[in-house]
Amino acid sequence: MILEKEVETSMLKQLIQQELKPLVQSIDIDHHYPENFLRLLGKEGYFNSDGFTDGEVLLREFSLVEEVSKVCMTTGFTLWCQLTAQTYVRKSKNDYLKTNILPRLESGELLGGTGLSNPMKYYGDMEKLYLKAERTNGGYIISGNLPSVSNLGEGHWFGIVAGSGDHSRIMAFIPCDLAGLSLKEKKDYLGINGSATYVCRFDNCFVPDHFVLSEEADVFVQKVRPTFLLYQIPLGLGVTDASIESIQRRHTKQRGSNHYLQVQPNELKANYHKHSKAVYDYLLTHVDTLEWHTLVQIRLDITYLTLRSVEACMLHNGGAGYLYKSHPARKLREAYFLANLTPTVKQLERILA
Repeated sequence: MILEKEVETSMLKQLIQQELKPLVQSIDIDHHYPENFLRLLGKEGYFNSDGFTDGEVLLREFSLVEEVSKVCMTTGFTLWCQLTAQTYVRKSKNDYLKTNILPRLESGELLGGTGLSNPMKYYGDMEKLYLKAERTNGGYIISGNLPSVSNLGEGHWFGIVAGSGDHSRIMAFIPCDLAGLSLKEKKDYLGINGSATYVCRFDNCFVPDHFVLSEEADVFVQKVRPTFLLYQIPLGLGVTDASIESIQRRHTKQRGSNHYLQVQPNELKANYHKHSKAVYDYLLTHVDTLEWHTLVQIRLDITYLTLRSVEACMLHNGGAGYLYKSHPARKLREAYFLANLTPTVKQLERILA
């Protein structure tokens, strides 16, 4: 079993080096969306859950996000979107979506976004809910705007939560070509502009009942949010590992001047291994009982470690890291995106207060 795991990891690393690494600068600088690579992962079976236990799927997908994020966290982020979208359908009781949409998501034929940035803030008492749902014959009429949903495009689906009346909410899974839905791409971020992120405007869109994940969204979101948060953690692990590696490559440059910097790679590496081991140990023992507040603390701790690592990477690389196209500059932008990815650092701190 261990040998099989090592072979699978080796094959994944080879795929990443051959198919993703040559695209990284284009993704970062030219806003290239790595759609073909995501579809290739599906084609190669990395999204498949058939024949695997829930625990095996969680561990494999967690590791997948980390390995991809070591090379490109923009791609890791879009991968997180895909895996989270699949989680919605896997955990729903909607037979139509499970039978007709999930296999196509897991094969890479369809790609998916999360759409839960605003709802997560709503449930955290930070924002109002931006979408409204009105019950009609055979489904719901959806209206409102979502300011930012990623991993979207032709042949993509994503989740939404909409208020239905004063005291209830629904969650649905919808295609980007839904009648009345318009998308406007956003490319003015500090980084992660290759993530196919759009403003989504709903102009009285009809969502049929067979697209509804749950008519009790409050309960369903509680069910999916641990995995939603869990798959963000390897984004930070991947960036941290890549930053430490970059620091180590520069350690003897300029006659060893980096030895005088306050943050050294051995310290960062020890913290990385400590946190990595802790989260993998937690997964192995709590795969069926993921606890929200425990994951919030892990996500927060790793985000702070990632921020510390990319700052150290910039300092150790000196002027070479200050170039916009440099590896350290890209990792810095990726880490600041992670800090502002919902749930943001300030929301995580608020949850734990």
